Amino acid sequence: MNSIDLIVTNLKNSRDIVLARVDEMGEHAMVPPTSNGGGHTLWVLGHLAFIEALVIRTFALGETNPLAGWQDIFDGNSVSHDENVYPSFDEVLHKCRQMRASTLTLLGTLSEEDLDQVGAKVPEGQEKIFGTYRHCFQFVGDHWFMHRGQLADARRASGLERMWF
Repeated sequence: MNSIDLIVTNLKNSRDIVLARVDEMGEHAMVPPTSNGGGHTLWVLGHLAFIEALVIRTFALGETNPLAGWQDIFDGNSVSHDENVYPSFDEVLHKCRQMRASTLTLLGTLSEEDLDQVGAKVPEGQEKIFGTYRHCFQFVGDHWFMHRGQLADARRASGLERMWF
C-alpha cells in the first residue's frame, strides 16, 4: 500500500466514524459534552470544517481559506453557547461534508511525489506538523479522530446511546 491509499483510508474512516456520532445530534447540537461546558456538536463540526479548509487550502496550497468568515467562531480559541452565534446545524454539517469531499478529490489528483511538496503557507515553527502536503492531509484525518471524544461525550450528555466505532 502506498501512502496515498493509507491517507485516503484514514480520511474516509475518520469521516465515517465521526459523522456517525453526529447523525442523531441535530436536536442536541448545543448540548455541552461536560457539566463544565466544552465543544458542543455544532462547534465541533464547524471547527473541523474550518480547520480542514485552513490546513489544506491555506497551509498546503497557499489559497484563501474558503471558510475564513468562520474564523471567529470556529478557530478553536473559544466556544460560545449562544446558538445565535452559529450558522444552522444543517449548514455546518453540509460544509463539514463538503470540505472532506473537497480534500479527498484534491488528494485523488496528487502523486506520491506531490505529497512531498512543501506547503505554500506553513506557519513558522509548525513545519513538523504542516510542513508538506503529506503532513497536512494526515493532520486533517487525525484531527477529526481527535475530536471524536467530544462528540461521544456530547452524545452521552444528550442521553443518546453510546457508539463503539
